[in-house]
Amino acid sequence: MIPLKDFFPPPGEDSAPTRKGQLIEILVFLSLIVPSLIISLFTTTRECLSFPSLALATIFRDLALVGLILYFLWRNGEPRVRIGWARPFPVKELAVGLFIFIPFFAGAGLLATYLAKAGLSAPSTPLPPSVLPQGAGEFVLAFLLVLIVAVAEETIFRGYLILRLHSVTGNTTIAVLLSAALFSLGHGYEGTARMVTVFAMGIVLALIYLWRRSLVAPMVVHFLQDFIALVALPLLNRLH
Repeated sequence: MIPLKDFFPPPGEDSAPTRKGQLIEILVFLSLIVPSLIISLFTTTRECLSFPSLALATIFRDLALVGLILYFLWRNGEPRVRIGWARPFPVKELAVGLFIFIPFFAGAGLLATYLAKAGLSAPSTPLPPSVLPQGAGEFVLAFLLVLIVAVAEETIFRGYLILRLHSVTGNTTIAVLLSAALFSLGHGYEGTARMVTVFAMGIVLALIYLWRRSLVAPMVVHFLQDFIALVALPLLNRLH
């Protein structure tokens, strides 16, 4: 696996954050996201929430976290390229994401099915209608939600956390595994089968990111995965 010190150009020597500074920074960041991720482990239903309230809360939370990351980079004098932003050839990266998505989607579905058959827990019923889009306005909001979540979560879990976890641990593999584990925590309400599947998805997305040296392809894959689940399938169900 590519060492991250060779992955992106380092910041200038005068502005490079110290290892201690990066440790403090990532502890502050994790203190903001980990509690809500852990709470999802004990959440079995979201029937008390409407789709608009859940979608808007998620959008504002993710935008705030990305804003915090951009502030950290600005404060340290680090270019956005260090978290996979602003790489060249975005059209090519878009095509790579589209090409990878089909095997990615099929593999995730097969893994989740196998794990459920193997005895890992999975929800007995799909998400309640109250947390799925209903009218035309809510489907527009759902599209905006999956777009923002794809950009934000790839920035958070692949771009920022892998960079900082590598700086703290000195090991790219550990950084990838820890970021994937944190990514899977947010899906605790979907059962252990889905959590393990999301953990594997996080590793694959990280490998795509390290391979392409860009977040564009992982963002495309992430967007399409969520778009099918939250927009396409509910819309098809309503049409039928």
